[in-house]
Amino acid sequence: MKPNPLPGPTLTLGDFLRDRRARLQPEPAAPGAPRRRRTPGLRREEVATRAGVSVTWYTWLEQGRGGPPSDDVLERLARALDLDAAGREVLFLLAQQRPPPLQPAPLPPVAPVLQRVLDALPTSPAFVKTPTWDIVAWNAAAATVLTDYAALPTRERNLLRRLFTDFADPAARAARPDWETHARFAVATFRMDVARTGGSPAATALAAELQATSEDFRRFWADNEIYTHGIGLKRLRHPIAGPLTLEYSAFSVDGSNGLDMIVFTPATPADARAIEALLARRPPSS
Repeated sequence: MKPNPLPGPTLTLGDFLRDRRARLQPEPAAPGAPRRRRTPGLRREEVATRAGVSVTWYTWLEQGRGGPPSDDVLERLARALDLDAAGREVLFLLAQQRPPPLQPAPLPPVAPVLQRVLDALPTSPAFVKTPTWDIVAWNAAAATVLTDYAALPTRERNLLRRLFTDFADPAARAARPDWETHARFAVATFRMDVARTGGSPAATALAAELQATSEDFRRFWADNEIYTHGIGLKRLRHPIAGPLTLEYSAFSVDGSNGLDMIVFTPATPADARAIEALLARRPPSS
């Protein structure tokens, strides 16, 4: 199979459309119809019919005319040309100079290889989250130091819900010395995730739910701040280990349609030893 062409100085939207059209096999000819074609692949008329656009409009796209197509037209072209995720991204990059909106990511289970990456971080709590902040995978250190996600119903494995419900009580917030700083940062980062998903129904519903149930969320949401995950420090008071300081880093999971891996690394050798001691207390089957 040929590699996906990548956008570059000599590749245009028309080039890409013609290349992908030529790769597709036409429908079997009806009995008695001519079977031979002078060129491989589908005709423009056939792609236009598949995509539900006019032949003239599709021809203009291949000729670099008619202006940038809408998201809806590009999505229909992606389906008409049987593009995979990489091809769909290239189509949007060439047509609109931006990546396509993220599509709703599937919930667990995640790919086994991703779980093995998490498990290879023995003293660094780490988890994988969706654009709507649902936790879909985690390692033993995360379950021990942060939250035992396996013990929670699926709906409650949501970082924002936990941040604005579990820590609504001032006594609970005492375990998170920098709660407000992190809560403001989380809301601003969630706003960026909402923008990246193109305002998915799930993200919109979560934002509406939290605005209705949390005065703090309403206040932070109204600030209209936008951040990316980046890196930083997280301080917490663990009920057994006491004060812990963790350095967090965020990594996009390539090819996962919006998943992020968040890794919390012990900031000092003492923090690492404290986490090792907590893990030693954990039942082997956990």
